[in-house]
Amino acid sequence: MHHFARRTAGFIAVTAAAALLLSAGCSKDDDKDKSSAASMTTTTAAAHGEGHMSGAAEETKIATQGGDITVSGIIFDKYVQSGGPTGPLGAPLKTQEDAPNDGKWQDFTGGAIVWSKDNGAHIVWGEIRKAWEDIGGPDGTLGYPISDEKDIPGGKQSDFVDGTITWVDGNTTVTPKS
Repeated sequence: MHHFARRTAGFIAVTAAAALLLSAGCSKDDDKDKSSAASMTTTTAAAHGEGHMSGAAEETKIATQGGDITVSGIIFDKYVQSGGPTGPLGAPLKTQEDAPNDGKWQDFTGGAIVWSKDNGAHIVWGEIRKAWEDIGGPDGTLGYPISDEKDIPGGKQSDFVDGTITWVDGNTTVTPKS
């Protein structure tokens, strides 16, 4: 690993740990029984070989009520970008899983991060996620996500390889490409 990459990985680990300590120490939430309670406990460097998700070398174990769950690679990067265990995704529910066509998938209390080699890692959540899973998820009508959810007038939209799903004024619409 290049010296710069080691320094960057170390900086990210220290920053994540500091953020967790600050948020834990400053929190007014004393509810110890929350099902999404989690904390990052270990951050290490992990090399990825040929044919695996590339571009990232970090992983962490998240302490959850069900035990430690590892979040790694590009899914880890996306997880940290979204706020980690204290962000809207919350704690991981299970370990990373294989998805169709060499993709990866990891479920969290607030949504899922889905990765494919052609489209990168994207977050799918809420009513858009429900509609996408109802039509087969990455192996279904629309395929993998190609964007994170974005704001549109009156609601939200996620783009997929073969269409879009919108959630506007409480109504979800699946629109395949023509």
